[in-house]
This record gives sequence, structure tokens and C-alpha cells, in this order.
Amino acid sequence: MKKPVLVIMAAGMGSRYGGLKQIDPVDDQGDIIMDFSIYDAAKAGFEKVVFIIKKENEEDFKTAIGNRISQQVEVAYVFQELSNLPEGFAVPEDRVKPFGTGHAILSCIDEIGGPFAVINADDYYGAHAFQVIYNYLANHEDDDKYRYCMVGYILGNTLTENGHVARGVCSTDEQGYLTDICERTHIEKKGDGAVYTEDDGTTWTDISVDSVVSMNMWGFSNSILKELRDRFPVFLEKNLETNPLKCEYFLPSVVGELLDEEKATVEVLKSEDKWYGVTYKEDKAVVTAAIKNMKDKGIYPLHLWEEV
Repeated sequence: MKKPVLVIMAAGMGSRYGGLKQIDPVDDQGDIIMDFSIYDAAKAGFEKVVFIIKKENEEDFKTAIGNRISQQVEVAYVFQELSNLPEGFAVPEDRVKPFGTGHAILSCIDEIGGPFAVINADDYYGAHAFQVIYNYLANHEDDDKYRYCMVGYILGNTLTENGHVARGVCSTDEQGYLTDICERTHIEKKGDGAVYTEDDGTTWTDISVDSVVSMNMWGFSNSILKELRDRFPVFLEKNLETNPLKCEYFLPSVVGELLDEEKATVEVLKSEDKWYGVTYKEDKAVVTAAIKNMKDKGIYPLHLWEEV
């Protein structure tokens, strides 16, 4: 069985944040959020990292993290390009937005031959999450079904004070397996609780802050790549006509289809850790303070890679 690989989705435009947030330092030592993810992943056992980026950002990424990380782990790059579409499809005129997380992972199809974990570039997950997902991937293989996993977080630990977030809200059975995942693209804090809207704020619905949500930390066998490839044309046929500029091929939606078809199981590995991320510029101060606190407590060394 091949060793698990870490895939980092970093091709998002960062429009709400206002810049290339994935390579923005979050401490005085120049570390970015990905440094902490890769540090935790390497300690858990991951030896290879695949960055999904835009081709035009390649040199910036190599300068900010790729070149020095390549001294610690094997590094590869794949590019999420708008033009990477199945035969018979073309990029809609005026479309600039990437086609979503499912399309991003599909970009890895020629780079990955075994199990892999998926994370966002701009989210802090915590060391425990990387250890449990690595252990799962190293000890599970597909049998009569695809055997996947995800790390679930408590919604209240993943909200920002500075705007709305998108989260995949998860339902599980008594054995802790995912039964359904519903993508909520606009969730906000409201007092001690949270609400979401599906009609640009015309109506709001309460959602429990104790809900288990996906932060796009998934564990897959490489079977997911074939499923993403085969289902992409169906998605495009259905959505390009109705929403050509903004439709997104969500990874959780494809997982949901596989669950409905009983082709896969997804074990939910729960994390009680606090999420940190930079969805908005105002979030950076919170992340910086949290990182400093963890370094002060010795959770991380002052200079991350000196001891590796």
C-alpha cells in the first residue's frame, strides 16, 4: 500500500480577503498557515505534499513556501486551470472564478496513485487532525465500497467575527459514519448562535453551533479521482447553462452522491480543536495572536523547521 500524500488546495482567488492570502505570513518569523499544516502533517507521517495552485502564482508559491518546504518533504505542483475541461466543453465568456473544489482535486489525477488527504491552504487544522487522518489512510483500503474519511469540526469553533463562511454541514449515523453533507455557503455568527441564508439574506435559518461541519479535510483512496472525472461532464451539462459564471463543482457534493448511491463510506474523525483561518483581512490579527500563543506555550517551536 502506497504512503498517504497530502494535497493542499491553494488555487482560490481570495476575493473576500483581498489578496493572495495563502502566502501571507502570520507570525514574526515569516511562517504562513501552510507551514503549520505541513509541519503537523510531516510529524504525522506524510512525506509528500501536492500544491494545487494557479499557474500564474507558481513562482510566488515557490518563493513563499515551496522551495524551503522541499528540503523537508517531497513537493509537487498541479495547476487548476479554467480551461481544464472535458472534451466538448468551453469556458464561458467572462468566467474568471475557478470551478470549485471538485475541479481542483481532479487536477491531481496524474500526480496521485494512492491514498491522500485534502486540506485548504488557508485553514489551521491542528496536529491531532493530521495524526488521525494519516492513521486512517495508512490502515484502510477500498473493498466492496470506497473507504473514505473526513475530520469534522464543531461549527462554533470554525466561525469568524468578520463575516460569513461556507461550511459543509454533516449528519452522521450511530457508528460515526457520514450520512449526508449539505453545503451552506453563507453562515454567520448571531449572538451566541449562528444562522445561515440561501437567498442572499432575505430569510435566515438558525443552525446549532454544535453541528459537525467539514473544513475540507478529507481522506480518500485514489478512486475519488475517477469518480470526479466521470461526474464532471454531467455537472457541466446541468449547470453551465443556468449559472455559467459562478457554478462550482463541490467536492462534498460528489461525496454526497457516492453516499446516496451506497458506493462509499466516510468515517467522521472528530476534532475538538479550534479552527483558525483568514477568510477576511480582519481575521489575520486573530490568527497571529493564536499562533503566538501556541509558540509561547511550546506547542510549536519558535522556528518551525529548525528541529526537523
